Amino acid sequence: MRLKRRRLIWRSIRSRRDLVPVVDRTDRIEPGQVRAFVTARNEYTRLPYFLSHYRALGVGHFLFVLNNSDDPSQAFLADQPDVSLWRTDASYKAARFGVDWITWLQFRYGHRAWCLTVDVDELLIYPHWDTRNLTALTERLTQTGTPALGALMLDLYPKGPMDRPTYTPGQDPAEVLQYFDASPYRAQRQWPAQNLWVQGGPRDRAFFADRPARAPTLNKLPLMHWNRRFAYMNSTHSALPPRLNCAWDGPACISGDTRLSGALLHTKFLPDVVTRSREEKRRKEHFGQPGDFDRYYDWLSSAPDLWHDKAVPYKGWRQLLDMGILSDGGWA
Repeated sequence: MRLKRRRLIWRSIRSRRDLVPVVDRTDRIEPGQVRAFVTARNEYTRLPYFLSHYRALGVGHFLFVLNNSDDPSQAFLADQPDVSLWRTDASYKAARFGVDWITWLQFRYGHRAWCLTVDVDELLIYPHWDTRNLTALTERLTQTGTPALGALMLDLYPKGPMDRPTYTPGQDPAEVLQYFDASPYRAQRQWPAQNLWVQGGPRDRAFFADRPARAPTLNKLPLMHWNRRFAYMNSTHSALPPRLNCAWDGPACISGDTRLSGALLHTKFLPDVVTRSREEKRRKEHFGQPGDFDRYYDWLSSAPDLWHDKAVPYKGWRQLLDMGILSDGGWA
């Protein structure tokens, strides 16, 4: 694991040659600020609310990598005073699905700071997030000796075909994607990295029921007190050194782990998922063996209805706390 971690860090350092700076405002990063690291492609529709959400949480600076983006995202982000922006036309897949680029930026700008690593379709929430910002959260994690915050990626979806709702940039996606699956979820540990593997949710139920091992991985470590010796191994699902993966055992409802944890509201299923799925099938830049997931993209392209009679309307963090999907760790 030590050798693998060194190789991952080294390849991320080499990947810096892929990145072309568009606007560099990193000299504005202040000590103690939480920094957000994001890779994106053609996410202009989601960006206004994404930035608004994380600014309200207290992110001090955003470091974006745009990969092969040809929508208005670049101009929009370049105009934001708290954003530093790089672009690249290199292969997303060859860069470990963007992780190499982000690891380099964390190596350069995130050492010994709390770093948030999320996708544009992920909105982090946690107990008291509406009244306690990320500074309060990281202070609590520091007090309890916890190096990272675990979070379940919670798929939100509409009632009816995915392409039916209307979404306006800047709107809270949860106003459109109103439902989630409360259960079942399952978790296991894998060796030798000791990484957690949580699966379940609507995609598992509706598409991967006959091959559950292929279902999406839902556990993430999106917030971490970073060090140059760290490396994400598989997106933010797992990290090295292995001790980082033990910061969370999964949602309390399946693991009994009551340590402070959060949820990433996953807004993948906004109406544009239909056209995006057709494009991603053509590009083949996702998944290790993209051809194995052609049927998955075809399914999403058909605008399926994920709603079922056990779908739960999303009502906020207190609801998720009561269900054991997130935990407060005694942070009353």
